[in-house]
Amino acid sequence: MKFQLMKALPFLSILTLTNASPLRRTTLSAATIEAISSSTSSCDGATFPDECRTAEQAAPCIAQSFTKYSISTPGEQAALLALMLYESGAFKYDRNHWPGVPGQGTRNMQSPAYNLLYAESLYPSATVQAAQAQGVDAVLALVNGDADSFGSAAWFLSSQCSESVRQGLAAETAAGWQTYLTSCVGTTDTSDRDTLWTAAIQAMKSSY
Repeated sequence: MKFQLMKALPFLSILTLTNASPLRRTTLSAATIEAISSSTSSCDGATFPDECRTAEQAAPCIAQSFTKYSISTPGEQAALLALMLYESGAFKYDRNHWPGVPGQGTRNMQSPAYNLLYAESLYPSATVQAAQAQGVDAVLALVNGDADSFGSAAWFLSSQCSESVRQGLAAETAAGWQTYLTSCVGTTDTSDRDTLWTAAIQAMKSSY
């Protein structure tokens, strides 16, 4: 019993230190996504109907990615939802159509270089090399099935962003969100991105 208690204490200390923002269960409802972006309720009129997914279709894939990559704070989850909704036009497309960058895609619109790294984290090297030999679009196709495409944002945060960036997102501050966009994602913070992030923070709080 003493041994078990001694092992448990450090674990509890880690939880205390890392939980500046409360942890949440890694489930996600379509209603929560629709509260952030109501257009995700339907694919009617989508320009690329084969790429479009509704909130109901997306929710289980995103929730699975939160579990797989240990994205467990509401602030981090809200940031990933806001990023994906913006980059994919509310889940209406999964590849870069404007201006049409070859190989760029997934729901957080990753560059070909990151799609290759992502593919290498998911598939045997022979599979990745075979796709790579066919070009960047083949690598994108490898990671653009629903589970992988909706999981790329969580992979990117967990593998490419610093712990300080994650802590900033967990704190749910505008500064943390801006730092995530500019120093990790490598894009510009804009008012329309901020609108989605604010809505995502509110929706995640309401569903907690």
